[in-house]
Formats: sequence, C-alpha cells, structure tokens
Amino acid sequence: MSPNAHITSHRKPRRTATQSWVVRTGVAGGVLSTLAVAGAGSATAAEKPVEATVEMPAVNAALATSIAQSAAATQQTAFDYQDRAQQDEATSKVEAAAKKAADEAERKAEAERKAAAAKEKREKEEARASRATERQSLSSKSAAQDSEDADAPASSSAKSSGTATGSTASLVSFLRAQVGKAYVMGSTGPSSYDCSGLVMAAYSQIGIDLPRISQDQSTAGTQVSTSNLQVGDILYWGSAGSAYHVAVYIGGGKFIGAQNPSTGIVERDMSYSPPTGAVRVL
Repeated sequence: MSPNAHITSHRKPRRTATQSWVVRTGVAGGVLSTLAVAGAGSATAAEKPVEATVEMPAVNAALATSIAQSAAATQQTAFDYQDRAQQDEATSKVEAAAKKAADEAERKAEAERKAAAAKEKREKEEARASRATERQSLSSKSAAQDSEDADAPASSSAKSSGTATGSTASLVSFLRAQVGKAYVMGSTGPSSYDCSGLVMAAYSQIGIDLPRISQDQSTAGTQVSTSNLQVGDILYWGSAGSAYHVAVYIGGGKFIGAQNPSTGIVERDMSYSPPTGAVRVL
C-alpha cells in the first residue's frame, strides 16, 4: 500500500465532455434568452413613438376645428357689431331729421303768430286812428255849432255832454233797449248779461271789440276824469286793471249797466253809485 493512499485527494474531478457541452449549451441558451428578452423590450420601446405618431392627426384635427369655430364666432360678433352700428347711425339720422322738421315747424308757427299779432296790432291802431278822426270831426262840428249858438252857451254845453251823435247814438240806443233784462253772471246776451258782457255787446254794435272781463275793460282806452265825461265813456268801479264792475256813461249825468242779479240792467244817476274812474274808447 502506498503511503499516500489514505490521503484524500482535493483535486476536482474532471468533467466529462457531455457535461461540458450541456453547460455550454445552457450558457448559450441563457444568453440567447437574455437577448430575446432584450429584443422584445427594445421592440416594445420602439413601438411607443409609432403609437404617438398615429394619434397626432386626430389632435391636430380637433385643434383646427376649435380654431375654426373660434374664428367663425369672432367674425359673427364683428358682423353683429357692424350691423348694430349701422342701425344706430340710421336711427340717429332719423331722429335728427325729425328734430329738424319739428324745429322748422315751430319757427314757422312762431313767425305766423308774430305776423298775426302784428296784424291785429295794426288793425287796432287803424281802428283807433279812425275813431280819433271821427272824434275830431265830431269836435269840429260841435265847435261850429257852439259858435253859431254863442248866445246860448248853457244849452250848447248841455248838448255836447248829454246828447249822443253818430256811433254814440247807436251805442246809447242799444243800451236803452237792454234795460230791464236779467243780470246773469257770465252771460253776454241777448236775453241776459253780466256787467262786462253788456259793455262788450254794446260796443260790438258799433264795430269796436273790447276785452271780455271788467279788469281788462278798465284799461282798454284812455283814462279820463269822472268830471270830464263824454257819452260812451266806460265807467269802472275799483282800480284800473282790477275793476270789479263796469257800465257805460250815456250823458246827462247817467249811466246804464248790468247792476246785479236783484236789479238786472238799469239806468241810474251817477249819484246812485259814483264810479272810481273812466276810460274813453271813442
């Protein structure tokens, strides 16, 4: 027996050729498996950009549609604003034309009113001038008569102050025909009168238009003293411009007027109710 026979050998046993081939085959298979897995992963990673590339046209189409819709809405809004501006402009033009027409009509109306007022004033002045001429003619006749009757001055004086001639005679005749009729507030005839209604109606008989109310009648002519009255003078009670009663002087110290509802239209002496003033329109 060898002296080394009991010593266990530590040398690794040799592998057989078959084992070596299996190992090599397994390693190769693992490498190939690893490559296959890596290849599969690479293939998966490579597929992702392709998917993103496929989705881009849909996103671009949606964005384009949104932009188109927004542009269309903006254009419609612009059209709406333009249409509204045109409507506002047309309305402004119509309103301006209407205002111009109204102003023109007002100017024409004002011109017509002024022309009518001027005409009325001219007619009144002409009527007053005509009455002044008539009074002057009557005064001349009266003066000639006084000269002829110089030997009887008292009689002449009575005639000039108490006898009506021409239009004054018609005035007095009308007034006397109304005596006894009723006094009715606001009435202007022919069956009843109030005080100013009677005076206005009497003067209208001789072509003279007077204001309707006593306040205006008390300033319708020339103010005269009650001590220097002539036939046809308007007598008033109260202040000029605010008289509360009127009547007509008929000569001989008498007047005719629509006195009140109790007495009606009467002829009275001046002493019955002395007036506070008088105006002369003849």
